[in-house]
Amino acid sequence: MEPQGEKPGEADGVRITPQLLKSHSGEFALDSILLLKLRGLGLVDLGCLGACLGLEWLDLSGNALTQLGPLASLRQLAVLNVANNRLTGLEPLAACENLQSLNVAGNLLATPGQLQCLAGLQGLEYLRLRDPLARLSNPLCASPTYWAVIRELLPGLKVIDGERVTGRGSELYQLCRDLDSSLRPSCSPGPSTSEAQPWVEPGYWESGPTRSSSILEEACRQFQDTLQECHDLDRQAHDSLAQAQQALSSAGTTSSFVF
Repeated sequence: MEPQGEKPGEADGVRITPQLLKSHSGEFALDSILLLKLRGLGLVDLGCLGACLGLEWLDLSGNALTQLGPLASLRQLAVLNVANNRLTGLEPLAACENLQSLNVAGNLLATPGQLQCLAGLQGLEYLRLRDPLARLSNPLCASPTYWAVIRELLPGLKVIDGERVTGRGSELYQLCRDLDSSLRPSCSPGPSTSEAQPWVEPGYWESGPTRSSSILEEACRQFQDTLQECHDLDRQAHDSLAQAQQALSSAGTTSSFVF
């Protein structure tokens, strides 16, 4: 007897059915579905998904899919996310002639040859095989040259793994990759790399000892003399103003008695 609440096939995973598609899309007719999000449902079989002929955007990430056969009929599909599954091949996608963006990070793609089927997709511009933030990758990404191989295999790509490889901004990404490569420790046998050398000579940033200068001393003396002269002139001006005020005050008192 099967456990209560389980249906045949559920113990091994979920199969896509018309009822499942309608409940997740809100559409009654399968060929009217344009966008479909089926993330993390435990899917192992795409079932009748190929009947969604108008589908343009599809998210199948976080399932347990091993093959994508039914997707071959989705000629309008432009964006596909099948990250974090168990895929070892992508051959059915060769028929998705409008595909522009593909995320296959976190699968079992072991060699660049498994991507050869994508070479005929003229509109494919965005490809993700590795997602460091989500800790998803593919075995082929372990090779340090996989980037160059993918670019040669699929020259129409503009973005690989979220980094622009052609067009505006690609030079910055290339510079960052070159710097990253140069900073990685070398694992190959041979003489060790030389230690980094300082940019300037030792003691460059240290302040030098104080030096006595006759010119500086003479300038300071002249400044002190000038300052003293200014003080003397200020005192003389203050005395002259006081005398003038006193004289004006006396003159004013005298003139007040004249008729």
